[in-house]
Amino acid sequence: MEVRRQIGFYVDSTKCINCKTCEVACKDFNDAPVGRRIRKVRTFEGGEFPKVFAYNISMSCNHCEDPLCVKHCPAAAYTKRPGDGIVVHDPARCIGCRYCTWVCPYGAPQFDASEGRVRKCNLCVDEIDSGNSPVCVISCPMRAIEIGELAEIATRPGATIRIRALPSPELTRPSCRYKVRAEAADD
Repeated sequence: MEVRRQIGFYVDSTKCINCKTCEVACKDFNDAPVGRRIRKVRTFEGGEFPKVFAYNISMSCNHCEDPLCVKHCPAAAYTKRPGDGIVVHDPARCIGCRYCTWVCPYGAPQFDASEGRVRKCNLCVDEIDSGNSPVCVISCPMRAIEIGELAEIATRPGATIRIRALPSPELTRPSCRYKVRAEAADD
């Protein structure tokens, strides 16, 4: 499938204060049950005293340029929209085999045992189609999360997709970029 345009997340993790408002807003908007986090804020720590560090990475589905979930779903529950590159999961088609949860290196698809199927970030596609922003973008009090054209966000100063402690971007070519502290960069 040819994607004519690719949008994605830009997260300035140097602004993230780990308040998890993006997580809570996403859970509320998607009516996610206890234990399921479609967007996650992870904290990574390292170094040795007296030179220690910690950084936060807010991440959901990366709407990858080469998504393994789309390639490997036996029920064809995943599609990549050609007009904007958003990877959409259709829960009505999902058979609950969980194969997508195994192939996604970022852990984006979440299995819900009570529903017997998977759900993941669809980048609030209905909101985007209505001209609005995703709830994580709107809710972030630090304005650390944005969406934009991948071609533009990839050229911002300091933008990277290589982050220490995360899987190699060569696996799926994530459609997001982060501004990170020096300790988090894996260049």
